[in-house]
Amino acid sequence: MEIESFDEFYLGTRATLLGQLTAMTADPEVAKEVLQEAYAQAWQRWSRVSRLDDPTAWVRTVAWRRSVSVFRRRMVADRFLRTVGRTRAEISPGSPLEEMLDVRAALRLLPDAHRRTLVLHDLCGLTMEQVADETGVSVGTVKSRLSRGRDALRAHLGSGYRSEDVIRFGEETT
Repeated sequence: MEIESFDEFYLGTRATLLGQLTAMTADPEVAKEVLQEAYAQAWQRWSRVSRLDDPTAWVRTVAWRRSVSVFRRRMVADRFLRTVGRTRAEISPGSPLEEMLDVRAALRLLPDAHRRTLVLHDLCGLTMEQVADETGVSVGTVKSRLSRGRDALRAHLGSGYRSEDVIRFGEETT
């Protein structure tokens, strides 16, 4: 019974969590890696995790914490690569790849707390109360982080950036 309930949980949440973590980390490979590790931890503790009010939030939080460690290691490696002069290949201006890289780069410049809050609220569709619960802060702090995070994204992307939908992930734009 325990195996079936975990399998059902995994199959029912994997795609959604992968999308959310990809946005939170701005790196699909890191998202896959940390989500796999979080699910492994959930499986090891399934008798306890399955009884939580929101096992999905538990997995997302574990994956997020692991991603912070990955990014710290990557920052050290990136500094080393810059030191030896390695550069990224040129990308044609205005391409979808360029836009994706612009947004990822802008998200990476945000403080972790602002990026996580933006993704949980605007992309995952959590209410401010749910974001506050998951991140362990007050609703007022969530509102502040949303406002500051959106302002910072606008500043990083520039006033002439093509679309506000980058700023408000979860809202339909016309």
